[in-house]
Amino acid sequence: MNAITSLPSDAATQLPHPYLLFLGDTAEPGFAKTAFGVRDWAADKCVGEFSVGATVTTGLPVMTPEEAYAAGARAVLIGVANQGGLIAPSWIASFIEALEAGLDVISGLHNRLVDVPELAATAERLGRRLIDIRVPPAGLPVGSGRKRTGKRLLAVGTDCALGKKYTALALAAAFAERGVDVNFRATGQTGIMIAGGGIPMDAVVSDFEAGAAEVLSPDAAADHWDVIEGQGSLFHPAYAAVSLGLLHGSQPDVIVVCHQPGRETMLGLPDYAVPSIEETIELNLRMGRRTNPAIRCGGIAFNTSGMDAAEAEALMEAESKRLGLPVADPIRRGRAFEALVDSCLK
Repeated sequence: MNAITSLPSDAATQLPHPYLLFLGDTAEPGFAKTAFGVRDWAADKCVGEFSVGATVTTGLPVMTPEEAYAAGARAVLIGVANQGGLIAPSWIASFIEALEAGLDVISGLHNRLVDVPELAATAERLGRRLIDIRVPPAGLPVGSGRKRTGKRLLAVGTDCALGKKYTALALAAAFAERGVDVNFRATGQTGIMIAGGGIPMDAVVSDFEAGAAEVLSPDAAADHWDVIEGQGSLFHPAYAAVSLGLLHGSQPDVIVVCHQPGRETMLGLPDYAVPSIEETIELNLRMGRRTNPAIRCGGIAFNTSGMDAAEAEALMEAESKRLGLPVADPIRRGRAFEALVDSCLK
């Protein structure tokens, strides 16, 4: 039996864990965001980390694959999100070591583990799995626009990589704390690794983006909430297509706009300015009304990681008064975050 796997990412039970997080040779924390995200939101699934000379760390115990397997790990999870999403040749020996130690290997990168001949041969010989997360389920439909039962919240952004996943995870957790029937719906590789399932929206052919979002968040009980991880930004020249397909297909009843104060230009495109929060609310509501005329904005989530607590609190209070909506940092939580949760659920 062939043990090599390109995993359709909609099956939570197919991701083996606990994980040993692989940091490669990463020197910039931003390129280890997958590892940090899994550590922050799925700590119970992590036993340690290892690398080939990385200068960043998750703070987890450093282990060899053999030590991790003995400690209960069942897979190496590639925690690197590098430019181009490529598997570096210098990593291959480490993955072979992990396979020989009894671990499967999980990747969310663009090029696939199964296409690396040395890894494919080793996995085949040992009966181990190479699991590529960025493989959408087969047979995705074209979007229908049919109104579905249940309630939905979508995190949207002024730009990429500023907190949509963390916002969705924090809101889903807060809903659950209040006794709300809720699911976090992952749409990117890190979210899928945290949740154990989802659909990688940036790997879906554009014609099927909206349909994939409909599959991801199906009909549900009237009081059930799906909190959906956002992708990209309607204003980003490179990534707006996935953002619009996700918006139309998820049919959100509520959007929460994510923003990083102080960011002036779009990620990777310094000639394009970040839009205002007001523009972002208006465009998302205008486009979202196409499939849900009742869509509304529940508030704004700020990424204030670069500010001290007093500065962040003052800014969020001022912006809340200016915009007439709750403004909170989902990681700092506090009263402002509770007000945001109240607004989303009302």
